[in-house]
Amino acid sequence: MAATPANVAFIERDADPDEALLDRVFFALSDPVRRAILARLDKEALLVSELAAPFAISLQAVSRHIQVLVRAGLVQQARTGRISRCSLDVGPIFAAAVWINRYTRYWQAQFDLLAAALEKPERPRGTRFKKQAKRKEKGA
Repeated sequence: MAATPANVAFIERDADPDEALLDRVFFALSDPVRRAILARLDKEALLVSELAAPFAISLQAVSRHIQVLVRAGLVQQARTGRISRCSLDVGPIFAAAVWINRYTRYWQAQFDLLAAALEKPERPRGTRFKKQAKRKEKGA
C-alpha cells in the first residue's frame, strides 16, 4: 500500500511517538519535490513564493508539500500577516540518521568481506586458464 497522508495518520495512532516521527520524516523525504524544497532551505529561510518559483507546479501544490514537511518537523513556518517564511529544522533528519545508522554494522560486515576477498591473490579460474598455465610451465 502506498503511503498517503491518510494511512500515515492511521499508522501514527498505533505507533509510539518516536516511530510516528520516523514515519512522518520518511514519508516527507519520499517525494522529490519535498527533498528539493529542503535542499533550497539548506542555504537560507525563504518565502513560500520563493520556494515555489523553480517548480512547474502550482503555488497551492507547493504549499501542500510544505505542510507535509511542517508536520514531519522538517520545516518551520513563521507567518507575518499573509507572508509565510520557511526555514529548515534538521532535528528530525538527525533522528532518521540515527535510526539508519543502527544498521551500518550489517553493511560494514559486507564491506569487510569484500575487503578480505580483494586482498586475496587472484587465482585464474576455469579450464582456459589452467591450460594456459600448463603451457607456460612446459615452455619454461
